[in-house]
Amino acid sequence: MRIDVVSLFPEFVAQISVHGVVGRAQERDLVSLHGWNPRDHASGNYRRVDERPFGGGPGMVMLIDPLRDCLRAARSADPAPARIVYLSPQGERFSQAKARELASRDRLILLCGRYEGVDERLVAAEVDEELSIGDYVLSGGELAAAVVIDAIARLQPGALNDSESAVQDSFEATADGLALLDCPHYTRPVEHELGTVPPVLMSGNHAEIARWRRQQALGRTWLRRPDLIDRERLSRPDRDLLEAFLAAAGAPGKSRNP
Repeated sequence: MRIDVVSLFPEFVAQISVHGVVGRAQERDLVSLHGWNPRDHASGNYRRVDERPFGGGPGMVMLIDPLRDCLRAARSADPAPARIVYLSPQGERFSQAKARELASRDRLILLCGRYEGVDERLVAAEVDEELSIGDYVLSGGELAAAVVIDAIARLQPGALNDSESAVQDSFEATADGLALLDCPHYTRPVEHELGTVPPVLMSGNHAEIARWRRQQALGRTWLRRPDLIDRERLSRPDRDLLEAFLAAAGAPGKSRNP
């Protein structure tokens, strides 16, 4: 998969491309990252890429022409069709489902805004979709692009040393369509001043371990992100697991699903 990033700070792309899962995905030729700087396509001695907004107000707005020419150069660098995604607080909320959708594509071009954003005419003419990583404002789209790249890279087959890691992540939909938070995880030592590993995880009974993990995922999701469960009708076994979890935890409120 090829990902091009249009940014005033392409060196940022170079940094994220050599570390962790993204770096490993590149080493294994699963993902190819490329940075593009709009200043390289700006005119004049100062290579300006921004100007004051019409109508007044603070800040600057990124100019159409340097961005458009930069996007065209990035698009023409590879014959595969590219979807252009603008990282914007006004965009659709980025999710694991969206990460999976984007990860299935051959090419993406991520557009990182700065200042007060990008001239709306360019967005309307060139951008296929806008994405937001949360209800807050960053200084630019680079950090958001890094989040999207990491989420996509780890979904490429072969990027993770254990393919089951991605399947068991939080927000990954299970066979029944539920997207739950992940269950708690433990490692050595068994005994520690901070607590003891739950005995079921050392029992060797894989069916009981799976049942415990499912129950913990249901309970944790109910307590922390009940909106993820409210959207689906739980099966009877899942309702029983959740009720038992809430009773054991002394948590108020039982499952609202019938």
